[in-house]
Amino acid sequence: MDMDRTSTEGARPRVAIWKLASCDGCQLSLLDLEDELLTLADVVDLAHFTEMSRTDLGGPYDLSFIEGSVTTPRDEVLVGEVRQISRRLIAIGACAVAGGIQSLRNYAPPGEYSSAVYAHPEYLSYLDTSMPVSAYVKVDLELHGCPVDRYQLMEVISAELVSRKPVLPAFSVCQECKARGTVCLLVSKKEQCLGPVTRAGCGAICPASGRGCYGCFGPQEAANPSSLSMRFIADGASSLRLWHLFHTFNSAAPPFSKEGLRYRDSASSHEVEGVGGASCDS
Repeated sequence: MDMDRTSTEGARPRVAIWKLASCDGCQLSLLDLEDELLTLADVVDLAHFTEMSRTDLGGPYDLSFIEGSVTTPRDEVLVGEVRQISRRLIAIGACAVAGGIQSLRNYAPPGEYSSAVYAHPEYLSYLDTSMPVSAYVKVDLELHGCPVDRYQLMEVISAELVSRKPVLPAFSVCQECKARGTVCLLVSKKEQCLGPVTRAGCGAICPASGRGCYGCFGPQEAANPSSLSMRFIADGASSLRLWHLFHTFNSAAPPFSKEGLRYRDSASSHEVEGVGGASCDS
């Protein structure tokens, strides 16, 4: 198979959207484009997109988007197959890019979460860890967010169709706060806000609503979470709080994973009840 020319001469690019372990939120972001999606359908063949249609035109594909983390044996097989039949592969969303909320189980003994949640965990089939797509195959681009921003998604699609680099922010949420005139919660209210270390893209929705950023777009380039943690500690945050703060949607992203583990290991036993780090205690 010549993966440099997956479409026949003069044919429209063939695009596929795939799902691994996820909530489908990033696929819904694409559907939320509505009018833009109709325009897109005029210039590409949506060959595989089960969230939208049962139509399956088959591969190979010029461009594949993949949502979700590699969590089950089926995911592991599928991600390898998708890579083989896709000229370009783009991971979308926190699950595909950084393991997602389900990667919290990476920090507990295998099976501990499933036994706490399911009455018959013996019927489940899953891997010991939940990992990003890039842990298994080569990814050509990663689009961050939980969920991804629909207009960033459209920018990526447009860029791919004309073979240019997409214009995506690498700066922090703080810059978005400045742009919309939002007063810094960290300074004015000592709010535990991850904005200084989180990649922009959401429009600073949470800080504008009076709530600290909780990092759904993952770490920005050159993030320094250790410095931010020192500020939180000075404002009275506990080790348990910091562990939980960094281990949420992007807990497998290296900067957040490392920082969260640093405080998990230093949290006193009387602070910790059970396993994991999804709590939102203050």
